[in-house]
Amino acid sequence: MIIEVLSIVLALGLLMFFAYRGYPVIVFAPIFTLLAVVLSGIALLPSYTETFMTNAANYVKSFFPIFLLGAIFGKVMELSGAASSIAHTIVKALGSNRAILAVVLACSILTYGGVSLFVVAFAVYPFAAAIFREANIPKRLIPGTIALGAFTYTMDALPGTPQIQNIIPTTYFGTDAYAAPVVGIIGAIIVFAGGIYWLERRRKQAVAAGEGYGEGHINEPELAQSQSYMNIWVAILPLALVLIGNYLFSRGIWSVSSWYDAAMLKESFKIEQVKNVVSSWALIISLSLGIIAALLINVNQVKNKLASGLTAAAMGALLAIFNTASEVGFGNVVKTLPGFKLIQGWILGASSHPLVSEAVAVNVLAGVTGSASGGMSIALEVMGKQYLEMANAAGISPELLHRIASMASGGMDTLPHNGAVITLLAITGLTHRQSYKDIFAITVLKTLTVFILAFAVSIFA
Repeated sequence: MIIEVLSIVLALGLLMFFAYRGYPVIVFAPIFTLLAVVLSGIALLPSYTETFMTNAANYVKSFFPIFLLGAIFGKVMELSGAASSIAHTIVKALGSNRAILAVVLACSILTYGGVSLFVVAFAVYPFAAAIFREANIPKRLIPGTIALGAFTYTMDALPGTPQIQNIIPTTYFGTDAYAAPVVGIIGAIIVFAGGIYWLERRRKQAVAAGEGYGEGHINEPELAQSQSYMNIWVAILPLALVLIGNYLFSRGIWSVSSWYDAAMLKESFKIEQVKNVVSSWALIISLSLGIIAALLINVNQVKNKLASGLTAAAMGALLAIFNTASEVGFGNVVKTLPGFKLIQGWILGASSHPLVSEAVAVNVLAGVTGSASGGMSIALEVMGKQYLEMANAAGISPELLHRIASMASGGMDTLPHNGAVITLLAITGLTHRQSYKDIFAITVLKTLTVFILAFAVSIFA
């Protein structure tokens, strides 16, 4: 049994190491999966074709429309100038004396409105660099500031956020994007306040040490002083359509749950529970409306770049979903191995309460894979049904399972090998040594917040 457990640990460790070194997960996830299979003495080819590939394909089938439409929406917001207008307006309104808060809010609004994390980083960085330079704040604090606004509470805590990390749990728990709003809002406030405190404290330390923005940086943006921006109310229209539409189509008066006959869906499309697909359908419609609006608000600027922009968005969506699907396939093979039963027992034994146990499982796997969506997908694929049964037996709402799982995925996922972290540092022209300390501090704060909420709810629920 020890050898069988070590085979899984070895496979996970190698996957994390190779991801950290920049190797594609799409290639190495199946390789290390099959390594664990061989060491466990399980049939090799059936494990690959019938377990790994089947579950990876099912994940793509369930979430590819959201990945694709989300990437297109973010790209069109960027091409139309709407994303830049929103960031510029917030930064200008708050001024250089509140530079950190301005950047965090700009990232938050864009992320909560449905713009992908990577597009947010690209859109906000030029303004963050300009305002940090004006305020003479060290440039090394920019990645941590963007991470707080884009990679934390707006990604998975605030109810209704259209980011994929808030949609994945709906498939497993039959919830929607607005699950457990009070817990999510409390968590968001804690993370926001704690993150601002940390970053401002770091800024004051730099001032006391006489450190300024710094010289000799690379990837320094050059914004033309005469650059014009569209009206802010026009720019936020697509975001508003996504948010409002997502609510109306998921649980509002136009909910898609009532659009089709339940018996017909069951008979013709094998959909047993309509509530399990409502969130995905609602977001597909809302993102489509947002894309149309983002195109229409600045047709002249978008049309010449639309073909290349759509190609880039599609390629980004394909890479993101196949990376995650490979991790899901990996997790589903691992759960069939003999050693996993012992590991599962350790995770479940971390707490007798399903919320705390779930937070541990999701956080650990998100950290190992370096992916919030990948780690959560693996945890819920493997143990989601068991957590739901435990919660039902304890009288705990599935909505709480949803929110804790979603928030836990955005905890230790941002370890050094995380793709978003690596991309953010590349965009800003900084290194792990210069800026990762602040990203890690935000990560720890987010993780602690999840466990505080999980323990608190386990006491009172």
